[in-house]
Amino acid sequence: MQLDGRRKSTNVEDRRGRSMSAGKIGGLGLGGIIIVGIITLLMGGNPADVFQYIDTGSDITTSAPYVESAEDKELFDFASIILAGTEDVWSEIFRKNNLTYTPPKLVIFNGSVQSGCGGATSQSGPFYCSADQCVYLDLSFFKDMQKQLGTSGDFAWAYVISHEVGHHVQYLLGTLSEVHRQQASSDKKLANQLSVRLELQADFYAGIWGYHDNKNFNSLEDGDIEEGLNAATAIGDDLLQKQAYGRTVPDSFTHGTSKQRTKWLKKGLTTGNPALGDTFSPRYSDL
Repeated sequence: MQLDGRRKSTNVEDRRGRSMSAGKIGGLGLGGIIIVGIITLLMGGNPADVFQYIDTGSDITTSAPYVESAEDKELFDFASIILAGTEDVWSEIFRKNNLTYTPPKLVIFNGSVQSGCGGATSQSGPFYCSADQCVYLDLSFFKDMQKQLGTSGDFAWAYVISHEVGHHVQYLLGTLSEVHRQQASSDKKLANQLSVRLELQADFYAGIWGYHDNKNFNSLEDGDIEEGLNAATAIGDDLLQKQAYGRTVPDSFTHGTSKQRTKWLKKGLTTGNPALGDTFSPRYSDL
């Protein structure tokens, strides 16, 4: 991505180096934790979806001092610039629809963090918490994307942030609360399908941001879109379940298949029209 000269958002809180107690992860090594976390929460909204798999046994405390490396400084600046781009794009889209966009805060942490939705660790992946309207991100996730998913690149990283901001857009529009209300009175299968619809719309909104950011700043370079689509493919529920278990259980999908995720991200990237992002009206099989 071409980001030279771009402004950085001031709506970023640096919590790196702070410590908190977190439940012990029972029965899973780091690789297993990440696989479970990816399947249930990666680029999702609520850390509770991951914590249902976590044994809250003896507590561990993260207290190691944090020293920012040159790479981390670069990633922090990158995240601040991408957040600023989402602020510009969504403020303008909301204004054109006679609405006011209130941007989320980006909280950068390392190791573990306390959010309005509860405690979370780096293994949970990036997430959005509607209780405090914050996006939470451990910058080490960008490095783990290559190790765990085999995908990386600046637009892939931007996709991660813009997807979480997409959940904030859903919150502001009332979509998030309505879906949560419906899920509360649904069986597990329907609740999971509603989650998939929510996640695919957030993918679409990430694409909407990419389209308009490129229009505003000519930010996309050769290969950027492929990076984003590769990332969307890598985090499809079907692919992740096959890699983890050798099979898929479609009724347990919560984020969508690789094909679905790339379809909706690409739709946003190519149309730039937020009105085309209705993932709730189509038949589930047509998503």
